[in-house]
Amino acid sequence: MQGAIVALTTIAGMFGERYGDHRPAVLALHGWGRDHSDFAAALHDIPSIALDLPGFGASAAPESVMGTDGYARAVGAVLAEFSSPPVVIGHSFGGRVALNLAATRPVSGLVLVSVPLLRTAPVRRPSLGYRLRKSFRFLLGEDRLERARHRYGSPDYRAATGVMRDILVAAVNETYEDLLPKIECPTRLVWGREDREVPVHVAEAAAELIPDARLRVVPDVGHHPLIDAPEIVRAEILELL
Repeated sequence: MQGAIVALTTIAGMFGERYGDHRPAVLALHGWGRDHSDFAAALHDIPSIALDLPGFGASAAPESVMGTDGYARAVGAVLAEFSSPPVVIGHSFGGRVALNLAATRPVSGLVLVSVPLLRTAPVRRPSLGYRLRKSFRFLLGEDRLERARHRYGSPDYRAATGVMRDILVAAVNETYEDLLPKIECPTRLVWGREDREVPVHVAEAAAELIPDARLRVVPDVGHHPLIDAPEIVRAEILELL
């Protein structure tokens, strides 16, 4: 598999890995807390570029907070590497970015893997305990406030630091009901039947909103089909090329 990798490179300020022996036809965007290597098994000899999104892997974090539309604008600079509109694949957070990219730039196809496309619960406010601590941060000090964040925050929130923590908060409060009907390219949704982070009913509802969408549900797989069922993700990519 390693023999199929063409090069490690930096494109538009982002680290990337090129696969295949020809000009790339696929752009791959990983999930939160992950990096380009998640795509190795699915892409290996498909002409493609898998990026480390800003703030992940070897790519520097953004200088200021931005939503996934801002990430899409940053990734859009990479499209100069493609001779024609690419197939874009995104997993989880990367799928949010891929969706924004497909809504604003020419792409030939879209593969969305376990992406939180629709919010299934109201925007959650931080717990009362945390809000009180934050209100009195001048009395408690930053160390105690950080301990409160670790107590009340999600694993991703606890792991994030600096601007990336604020970017995560912005992203998880996004929803895409208005954007999904605007996707004009053929779209494939790939979901693990056992996904507990983004349940299958999210994919089913999203597929109803995308004009040209098909959902493939993978048995006995959770939130990471790229790792647990790469051959199925690969088949969906190849169908769009």
